[in-house]
Amino acid sequence: MEMDMDMNMYRCVECGFRIKTLFVQYSPGNIRLMKCENCKAVADEYIECNFLILLIDLILHKPKAYRHLLFNVLKQGAPHFEGILWKSTVGYLLLDAYRSLVLKSCDEEWSSSMSLSSLVWTCQKLLTDVFLGNLLFLGTFLLATKIFLSRSAGSPRNKDILLAILISSYFKMFLIIMMVWEFPSSVIFIIDLFVLSSNTVAVKVMTESTMSRCIGACFSAHAVKIFTTQDFSHTEIVAVGFTDKSVIDLYVMYSGYAHVGYSNIIFR
Repeated sequence: MEMDMDMNMYRCVECGFRIKTLFVQYSPGNIRLMKCENCKAVADEYIECNFLILLIDLILHKPKAYRHLLFNVLKQGAPHFEGILWKSTVGYLLLDAYRSLVLKSCDEEWSSSMSLSSLVWTCQKLLTDVFLGNLLFLGTFLLATKIFLSRSAGSPRNKDILLAILISSYFKMFLIIMMVWEFPSSVIFIIDLFVLSSNTVAVKVMTESTMSRCIGACFSAHAVKIFTTQDFSHTEIVAVGFTDKSVIDLYVMYSGYAHVGYSNIIFR
């Protein structure tokens, strides 16, 4: 009963203290923002802010922006919580599939001259990698939260943490821009790094654990996901033909391919 009451309470975006209400409405359009009993600051200043300001603060990885989004907007005890979780999961998988498709399109074998059987096999392999990679990512992350992160009686449920991971992966939406404007494939790996850092901040806000533990949990899950698709990744980095040595260093460091030498990479 006490846990359900905690789920139905809002959070102060400054200190994370639980609060019953964020504002008092006197008339339509006339509200007064409540102050936090703990830090004496306005509990949630984003209520009166434009969405663009929230988006900028999310990109800047400000914890208070994540508290507003995860606790005060996507309220854990809301009746539509399950619907948001399923929609976020579908959107996440579609964006991840498009990411793999963009990388695969850089392969010389991916062309309009492919036979139907080769095209079907390639699409099947791509979807298998996406689902298998994300399944192992989720399993590793949930296991890492039990190992690295402190879980008390008032800790969020696994569903809440999962939603935080999905929502904080909003950087994947920038892949849609690649449908309109042409970007080098190296941009995808930069987006992956932003997703990793955003996931870390979201997990820290949800669990209130130390940053080092959150980094360990998120990095281990992302590393397992990359290793499951290393067959595609190795082909992609050879086929793309990067000319920027720093980008290759960044990719090798992030994916954990310490055994990949520059002699195996074809430069144009």
